[in-house]
Amino acid sequence: MIQASTCHSSQNPARGIKIAVIRQRYNPFGGAERFVERALSALIHEGAEVTLITRNWDGASKEGFRQKICNPSYSRILGGRTARDRSFTACARREMIEGGYDIIQAHERIPGCMIFRAGDGVHAAWLDHRARGQSASARMIARLSPFHRYILKQEAAMLASPALKAVICNSIMVREEMRRYYDVPENKLAVIENGVDLENFHPHLATEWRERQRQVLGIDADTPVFLYVGSGFERKGVPQLLAALAMMKSKQAQLVIVGQDRRQNVFERQSKVLGLEKRVFFAGPQNDVRSFYGMADAFVLPTRYDPMPNAALEAMACGLPIITSTTCGIAARVSAGENGFVCDALDVEQLASHLDWLALPGTAESMRQSARSAVLDLDLETMAAKLIDLYRSLL
Repeated sequence: MIQASTCHSSQNPARGIKIAVIRQRYNPFGGAERFVERALSALIHEGAEVTLITRNWDGASKEGFRQKICNPSYSRILGGRTARDRSFTACARREMIEGGYDIIQAHERIPGCMIFRAGDGVHAAWLDHRARGQSASARMIARLSPFHRYILKQEAAMLASPALKAVICNSIMVREEMRRYYDVPENKLAVIENGVDLENFHPHLATEWRERQRQVLGIDADTPVFLYVGSGFERKGVPQLLAALAMMKSKQAQLVIVGQDRRQNVFERQSKVLGLEKRVFFAGPQNDVRSFYGMADAFVLPTRYDPMPNAALEAMACGLPIITSTTCGIAARVSAGENGFVCDALDVEQLASHLDWLALPGTAESMRQSARSAVLDLDLETMAAKLIDLYRSLL
C-alpha cells in the first residue's frame, strides 16, 4: 500500500508541479466539493500550478487556480445524466491529453487518469448496500438502469487502466472495498482522509451558539438535541432516524435536520405521521453550519453508505459525540461509549437505544473531549502534506 508521510522537503514542496483536478460540478452543500476546495487551496499554498477541469464551478472561490470548462451539449431527453457524464468525460479526457500536466487527479470515474480520488466511494459497493433496503422490483430497476451500468463500466475500466498509478481512499472502508470489488493492487491504494479546519470547527462554538441558536429554534437549554447534516435524505438515513426518534423511551429529545433534498416534503409527512412534528425541525441547506454544531448535544448520521462525510468530521472536531452506521467511513474513528456509537444503518431499534443513551443527562457532555481528540490528526496541513508526498512518489 502507498504510504504517505507528513514531512515537507522544502518550504514549497509542490512548486512547479502542474496538477489538474477534475470535478464535474460545484454543489455548495456537497462534501466532495468542500474537499476539492480545501485541496485546491492547500496545493496552491504549497506552490503547485493547479487547473480545475469542470463543467461548472459557479458559486465557489476561483482564486489562485486556472479553470478549464468542459461543458459540451448533451441530450437531456434522450440520454439524461448518462449523456451528461459521457459528454463531460470525453471533453475532460481531451484536456488530460493536451494539457501537459504532471499530475491528473480525477474526482470522477474517468479512465486514463493518473490518480483517482474515491471521494464518492465504490459505486458497486453502494449499489449492494442500497439493495438491502429495496424491493425486488427496485433492485431489478437499478440493475437495468443505463446510468448505473455506465458508471460501473467506467469504474471498472478506470481501475484496470495501466495509466492509473494511485487510488486515494478517504477511509479504510473504501480501501477494503477497492480490494474486494476490483482487486486493486495494494501498492496503488493510499488512505488520505479528508482534512478538517480545526480552528473553525471547535468546541468553543458551543459557548458562542448554544443559547442563541436554541432561542431561534425555540428549544430549551436543557433539551437533548441531536443534529443531522447531509443532503440526500434517503441514502443518509433520515427515514430510519425519524423512526428511531419515535421509538425512543425519552420523548423530550429533539432532532434538527440540516440539508437539501428535493423530496423533503415526503420526510416532513413521515415526521407528522410518527407524531414528531414538535420534535423535528427541518432547517434546509445552510452555507454555514457552525451555529448548528454549537447548539447540538450529539450528531447522528445513520447513512446507508458514506465513504467519509465531512459533516461527521466537523461535528467531532466541534466536540460532538456521533452515532453512525457500519457503512460509513467515519465509523473507524468511533469508539463505542467513548465518543459515540456505531450500528447497522437499518437497525432502527439499536439506533433508538443509542439515541436514548446519549439523551441521558451529562452523557453527551462527558464524551466531548474524546470526540474532538479522535480527529485532531486530520488538520488541513497534514492532508496537504500527504497529497504532496503522494504526488512526489509518483513523479
